[in-house]
This record gives sequence, structure tokens and C-alpha cells, in this order.
Amino acid sequence: MMKTLRQILCIIFLLAPQAHAVEVYQTGAEFVEEAFSGETPSARAIWLTGDLKGRVAGVLGHAYRELRVRYWALGDRTAWILEEVGKVEPITLGVVVKRGQIEAVKVLTYRESRGWEIRFPVFMNQYRGAQVDSNEKLDRKIDGISGATLSVRATTRLARMALALHREVEQASAPTQPKTP
Repeated sequence: MMKTLRQILCIIFLLAPQAHAVEVYQTGAEFVEEAFSGETPSARAIWLTGDLKGRVAGVLGHAYRELRVRYWALGDRTAWILEEVGKVEPITLGVVVKRGQIEAVKVLTYRESRGWEIRFPVFMNQYRGAQVDSNEKLDRKIDGISGATLSVRATTRLARMALALHREVEQASAPTQPKTP
């Protein structure tokens, strides 16, 4: 009888969903306020259509789940709140880009059971100053964290995406030169 009870409990334990806590380290509003030193600009949106949709899919390795991405801009700085699945759950990151370089990357919400170590500054500081080339590849190697490989990859993809979107916003807002005859 006791052996059967233990077997049933083991089966229930093995079939139960893996427990993982949702950790909110910073809200989106707090991140945006911090990114712009308390002077929060209005939210804007960029639509992922046409060529941009394809470029973002190339960066991520799949289509982004949203058709538009909200961002905040003031001067030459943009702030992005983006999500990407690490292993099975989405990771919400805030990325600040200034003049085509990453100024900051922060984990806002972490939902995975492993890999939460990416949130520490010692890891995130690797992205500071990073840029992308014409193929949307980072100009530097990002050192991984043992046990957090998928979270590191998701973070790197979102950093590249934020840089690509920033470039798109910059190009769209650049004044056009009149054509000379």
C-alpha cells in the first residue's frame, strides 16, 4: 500500500508543470522614466511591415509576435520594451539606444525557471556601447552564463532588434535632401 502511494505521488510530481516564479524587477513605466532621467516622452509605435518585418525576423530567427512595437524617443535616444522567449517563457527586456549604440539593457520581467542570472549588471554591461553592422550582427562577442544559454541568446537577439529598430527610426526621421537637377 505504501509503495503504491509513493509511486502515485512520484507520478503526480513528474507530471506537474515545472514551477517557476515570475520576477518583475522593474515596470515598463519605471524603465522609461529612468531611461530619460524623469522626462518621459510620449510613446510611439513602429509597424513591422514589409522589409522591416523581414529584417526583424532575420534577427530573431522567427517573426516577432506583434505587428507593432512601442518605443519612446527623445533627441537621439530611444527606449524599447521587447519580449523574446528564452526556453519556454517570454523574457521582457528594456533596451536604451543612443546614436546607434546600446546605452543600457535591463531585464524587466523574468519568467523562466533558470537563467535569471542575466539580470545582473556584470552580464548586462557587456552590451553597453554595442552596435550592429549592415547584417544586424553585434560588433562584439557576448560571454554566456553557464545554465543560462537560452536566456543569453534571447537577450542578444533583442539587443540586435532594438538596434535595428533604432536605425529604422533614425532613418525615417532624418531630413531628406532635395534632389538637384
